[in-house]
Amino acid sequence: MAPMAFAPYAMQESASRGRRHSEPPHAYRSAYARDRDRVIHSRAFRRLESKTQVFTTRYSDHFRNRLTHTLEVAQIARTVAGALGLNTELVEALALVHDIGHPPFGHAGEQQLDELMREHGGRFDHNLHALRTVEQFEQRYLDFPGLNLTFEVREGIIKHSRDYSAAEFPELAEYLLSQRPPLEAQLIDLVDEIAYNTADLDDGYEAHLLDLPEILAGVPLFAEIYAQVDRRYPDGRRKLKFNEANKRALDRLVTDLIEHTRTQLAASGAHSVEDVCKYSRRLASFSPEGTRHNMAWKQFLLAHLYDTPAINEERDACMAALEQLFRFYLDHPEKMPKFYFEQAQREPRHRVVCDYIAGMTDHFLLRLHRELIGGASEHAD
Repeated sequence: MAPMAFAPYAMQESASRGRRHSEPPHAYRSAYARDRDRVIHSRAFRRLESKTQVFTTRYSDHFRNRLTHTLEVAQIARTVAGALGLNTELVEALALVHDIGHPPFGHAGEQQLDELMREHGGRFDHNLHALRTVEQFEQRYLDFPGLNLTFEVREGIIKHSRDYSAAEFPELAEYLLSQRPPLEAQLIDLVDEIAYNTADLDDGYEAHLLDLPEILAGVPLFAEIYAQVDRRYPDGRRKLKFNEANKRALDRLVTDLIEHTRTQLAASGAHSVEDVCKYSRRLASFSPEGTRHNMAWKQFLLAHLYDTPAINEERDACMAALEQLFRFYLDHPEKMPKFYFEQAQREPRHRVVCDYIAGMTDHFLLRLHRELIGGASEHAD
C-alpha cells in the first residue's frame, strides 16, 4: 500500500521492529491498522463494556463505561495525532488497547488487587497485565499465541503512562526502558486525562453528585468558558450550556496539547523518531497554563466526586467481594476454569488468581461471588 505522509518524527511502518512471529504484509492494511483491528476483535476489548469507569449501570445506562471511555480517548487521540502529522493508525491502536488491562471496578479494583498481590510478594499493574493479555490470554490464531502485535504497540502498552526501571523490571528489558517511547505513545496518557476529566465532570453533573455552583467555584477553566457561553446564550437551558462549556474546555485542552507539543518539538531539534526516543524527557506535554488547568480539574474531581459517600458505599461492597473471591480461589484453585487451574500448577498461584480476576467484568465477578461465597450486596450489581 502507498505510504502515508507523516512528519519526520512520526513512527512509520517501515521502521517498525516487527512482530514476535513473522507474518506476511497485508495487501491493503498497514501493520498498525491490523494491530488496531486485532484489539477491537479481542475478547478483552469487548469486556471493557462491562467494566466500571466511575459509575455502574445502577446510576444510568447513559454514563461512560470503560469501553465508551476508550472510544472517546481514541477519537481525541486521532485528532491530536493528525494535527501533529503523526501515525494515526498507530495512535488509534494504542488508544484502543490502553485500558485493556484494567480489572473490574476501575482504579479501586486495581488498587485492591495490588494490595492482595503484595501480601505474596507480587504486584498488580494494569499496563503489565495488558501486556500479558495481548501476549498470552488472547488465543485467536493457529500460528501464534496472543495477538502478535507489533513491537511499537507492545512498547506503547508499557510506556504510555509511566517509565519503568530496568533494574526493577528486568522482564521488560526488550522494551528499551532507558528511552522515551515515540510521540504516538507519549500523547496517549495526556489525551486519556482530557477524556476522563471532561467525561467524569459530565457524568457527575448528570448524576446530581456535582452541582453547577461548586463546579464553577472549583474548576477555573470550566468557569471561565461557562461565563462566555452564558453571556452568549443567557436564555439557554442550563444543561445545554453545561454541555457547550464542557465541549469548549475539552477543545481548549486538546489545542494546548497540540500547540505546546509542537513548540517542544521545535525547541528540541528532534527530526526523527530516534531523536524523540533519545531525548532527555517526553516531548508531548501541556503548556504550564494547560498543566495548571488540568491539575485543578483532576483535584476537583478527586475531592468532590471520586471520594463521595454515594460512590464509596458501592465501591466498598465491590472491593469486599473482590477480596473474598481472590482468597477463595487461592484456597480452591480447582474452581477456576481449566486453563487457569492448569496454569496454577506451573506458576505462582496468586499470580494466576490475580490474572483470572483481573479479566472479569464487574457483573461476572459479583455473580461468581454470590454463587461461590454468597452474601454480595445486591445493589452493587
